Amino acid sequence: MTITNAVIIDGYVDEPACFGVPPYISPYIRYIAGALRERRLEERGIRYFTIDSVRADPRSAAELIRRADIVIIIAGMTVPGKYLRSTPISPGEIESIFSAAPGLKILGGPIRLGFSYEGGKTARSLGIRAENVHISEADIEAFVFDLLEDSSTIRNAENCIHRFRTVEEIGRWGTRGAFVIKEHPDYPRVVCELETYRGCGRKVHCSFCTEPFYGPSDYRPVEEVIGEVASLYGQGARFFRIGRQPDILSYHAKDTGSDIPEPDPDVLLSLYQGIRRVAPELKLLHMDNANPGTIAAYPDQCREIFRTIVQYHTPGDVAALGMESADPAVIRANDLKAMPEEVFEAIRLINEVGKKRGVNGMPELLPGLNFVHGIKGETKRTFQLNYDFLKKVIDADLLVRRINIRQVMAFPGTRMYGNDELVAKNKRLFLNYKENVRKDIDLPMLRKLVPAGTILKDVLCEVNDGNICFARQLGSYPLLVGIPDNMPLGNFIDILVTGHGHRSVTGIPFPLDINRASVSLIRELPGIGKNQAAAIKNLAPFSDMEEFLKRTDSMKLDIAGTLKDYLAFSGK
Repeated sequence: MTITNAVIIDGYVDEPACFGVPPYISPYIRYIAGALRERRLEERGIRYFTIDSVRADPRSAAELIRRADIVIIIAGMTVPGKYLRSTPISPGEIESIFSAAPGLKILGGPIRLGFSYEGGKTARSLGIRAENVHISEADIEAFVFDLLEDSSTIRNAENCIHRFRTVEEIGRWGTRGAFVIKEHPDYPRVVCELETYRGCGRKVHCSFCTEPFYGPSDYRPVEEVIGEVASLYGQGARFFRIGRQPDILSYHAKDTGSDIPEPDPDVLLSLYQGIRRVAPELKLLHMDNANPGTIAAYPDQCREIFRTIVQYHTPGDVAALGMESADPAVIRANDLKAMPEEVFEAIRLINEVGKKRGVNGMPELLPGLNFVHGIKGETKRTFQLNYDFLKKVIDADLLVRRINIRQVMAFPGTRMYGNDELVAKNKRLFLNYKENVRKDIDLPMLRKLVPAGTILKDVLCEVNDGNICFARQLGSYPLLVGIPDNMPLGNFIDILVTGHGHRSVTGIPFPLDINRASVSLIRELPGIGKNQAAAIKNLAPFSDMEEFLKRTDSMKLDIAGTLKDYLAFSGK
């Protein structure tokens, strides 16, 4: 059988150390495309679709699937979240796609570890009824590469499904597969997730952690990561996140024999300088995970690394800290990474380096906090300790970009598997506590993070839902903005923050074209009420600010001097 065409379907991945939901594209997709290219498939013979693209045009997708020699689906959510405009692939959709595919059928990604629709539900093995489906038990890119001796020779699949790829292989495949990003529906506004290494180097892992299933830490050479960025940049990529690693501070860290290796600031300096060298006009360079235990053990080295990141990145960056719990009993029972006092000092250190507001309106670099509930040792006191910790953070005038509160998803092979009965037992406690955090912590934190009047630059309008447009800056954990009117989608605009919710803000275009703005937008201006907004709309158009002030004089707009900074006037 000769392989001349392949279809890669991106069902999306969401892992603690890898994100691939639009506008992101995960490394898996690029590695698979690169492995196919190395097996002599032509670029034009490799088609890539997101599952949302398949849903949008099922007839065209079905035709390509029926003609494909090989259909590959990548999928898996080990930390499922809520997504603005994308929905991960379902088991039923996987069945449907594979049932329509006559050729080779391959499924892989974190879905090999198990499947669940949401946190708090135990992950189960995914049973596929379609015939002749091969599920990669290790790295799908290595499986695809090994399965094809070349484009005309197919090996026995059962001899190929258990191998992990090497860093040398993904160094080649990441570069050769860079072309595939052009087929992403968000291109060129697609965020390329970058891998530095995977596999947690700790000797004892968190009770629920899936990172050990990827093998020991195997660092990619700095120059290979930079080379992959250069290839992506050459294909038009301008948005990057160094997200595929459990702890960016430990990249090429020095083994000291302890559970936490010593960070090497020179390595991160070389990485960031190199990325800037090969991608001089990039628009986004963010990071993701940082171990608070590393910061506690090596504060001076970590401070130097964070200063490097702030020097070379783009603002609005987030260092996601896997705190998981502020309860010492839970920390010990689950072998978590740091005690609460260590996490607090990590938050303080990151604020010290990154709290200053950047050119896009967001602070340069802030911590994010991840909490997991339903794990061993959890009691009613756990919820109070977590809440008290967050209250201590906000009372200390420290900023945190986001607080992620989830229930554990237990996977086969982890110590939590079969021991997640606390999820159901503490469900009511969890929901009440989560609501209190949103009301008492998230809301005042957002008001400090982006006060009313803050200008957020380059916000992408993504979804119109009723009379609200939801928009975000591209980046790690971007702040959701609700604009109270429909907007042209796919455009970057600047936003004036006018209000705050628990997890999002309200904003209007900046400057606001008062002659074209709807009443719902005008009423968001400071000091303008519903009746005044309607009156201003009836008086429009205005030629300039002078005419606006003159004709609205009877309204006694006591903040007219401020308004002049927020308004624009299109021609009458």
